[in-house]
Amino acid sequence: MMFSETGGFRDWSSSRGPVTALTLLTLTANQGAVGEMREVLVSEIDHCKTKILNSSRRDGQQKDSKKRVFSGIQPTGIPHLGNYLGAIENWVRLQDEYDSVLYSIVDLHSITVPQDPAVLRQSILDMTATLLACGINPEKSILFQQSQVPEHTQLSWILSCMVRLPRLQHLHQWKAKTAKQKHDGTAGLLTYPVLQAADILLYKSTHVPVGEDQVQHMELVQDLAQGFNKKYGEFFPVPKSILTSMKKVKSLRDPSAKMSKSDPDKLATVGITDSPEEIVRKFRKAVTDFTSEVTYDPAGRPGVSNLVAVHAAVTGLPVQEVVRRSAGMDTARYKLAVADAVIEKFAPIKRELEKLKLDKDHLEKVLQAGSAKAEELACPVCQEVKKLVGFL
Repeated sequence: MMFSETGGFRDWSSSRGPVTALTLLTLTANQGAVGEMREVLVSEIDHCKTKILNSSRRDGQQKDSKKRVFSGIQPTGIPHLGNYLGAIENWVRLQDEYDSVLYSIVDLHSITVPQDPAVLRQSILDMTATLLACGINPEKSILFQQSQVPEHTQLSWILSCMVRLPRLQHLHQWKAKTAKQKHDGTAGLLTYPVLQAADILLYKSTHVPVGEDQVQHMELVQDLAQGFNKKYGEFFPVPKSILTSMKKVKSLRDPSAKMSKSDPDKLATVGITDSPEEIVRKFRKAVTDFTSEVTYDPAGRPGVSNLVAVHAAVTGLPVQEVVRRSAGMDTARYKLAVADAVIEKFAPIKRELEKLKLDKDHLEKVLQAGSAKAEELACPVCQEVKKLVGFL
């Protein structure tokens, strides 16, 4: 290869331009000058080859170091206020901040507890509609169904053979969930953190948005990535946590516990699809204390502080500004103010959600397209892992 007259490259065997140039050089009287000219041309060619090689290496390094976000959500009913503020709203923001973002509806995780098949199928579609209504854009991120990408379970098995049983048994969520199930937890419940690690590492993810209760699981993901790299050579990036700025939204009935779909007290949790009347009723019944002033003191006044945190999150105002604007308002009136802010926040989401749920075909196509894109990323990674491990 060599430079063309326009500064690009031409193939020596197929281009007449360079041959003609050398022919002209041979007609000069000074044969030594011809040799010098040839040396200059060879030097220029070598210099350009080096530039191309270095450029290719830089491009490869840039691709390898590309940031990629991964997160997942279980399709277990319509998300509540805590899910929205703690995860989904953050997901919407991240798809505008990163070039490569994957969000998975992790249906494999959902069957660690018994599920009705018909209900689960509908829940997958409902979650898809909810995420779209909240602002997840399939043009900006890959939204897909976990079980449609078989490499998740293949990598999970390989990683599970690298982790010791006591490590999984000491995870906080295993202890908490088996206690609720009277120590009758399944093997799936025990090993789901390994599947979670596979979900993340399968796409060579570099960043994972997590809540406070998932920090321990992220440590396992990081340890598995490092352990694999130590055994088989540098392969997986060690992903970093992106902690949401919104702390756990607390139960409206018990501010010492987080808001949960499984709470038996129906007044404790505000769902995205709750009617305005339901939202007002739940906030009116929210547990506070005997002091009527609105202040922010999570340790001393957890109930009121939870309301202030929710108010700040749905309005986008700093906590201090929310407290300032609430000066002179007693907690009874303040509860209604928070309810109104939540109703206003959820109104456009509910309208869009109602429309999307009527179009089942569209929801299925979104998942199919997203799963195909995810498969394209997952397949070569999984194949390489199998080679490294020693599979034919």
